[in-house]
Amino acid sequence: MSTRAQVRFATREDGVSFSEHPDKIHAQFYVHSDGYPEGLGLDISMSVLKNDPISGWKIEHVQTLHGDLEYIYYIWSDYDKETWISIFRVAEDSYCEHCYQYTGRKGEDKCIFVGLPTQLITKYGSQEDESYYKQNTNDDG
Repeated sequence: MSTRAQVRFATREDGVSFSEHPDKIHAQFYVHSDGYPEGLGLDISMSVLKNDPISGWKIEHVQTLHGDLEYIYYIWSDYDKETWISIFRVAEDSYCEHCYQYTGRKGEDKCIFVGLPTQLITKYGSQEDESYYKQNTNDDG
């Protein structure tokens, strides 16, 4: 079973919380598998820190919605500001008990992470991920 996710890019703005879905995004990608924080989250962090590309992303229109997502990631950036990442666990889908037609999501998406890429690596990565990051970025913290 695939762990599907969307990766959205938003501008850091005063008054906009990293722990809430922003009103506007600039670009959106769909990721069909390995969308969990220990997979995609680490890939995004290393990409931001090392400017490495990530393969397997499918660009989408910013208004495209999916009923099969498990995670939504936001990459928050702006000129002369550090890049932050937010991860939301998507609320479960709801289906009609009689006809099994999709009726939307029940509940709210839950923000499970807000922080810098280095903090994501510390939270979701292994000691090997942290060592690899430090060796390849010359960063001790």
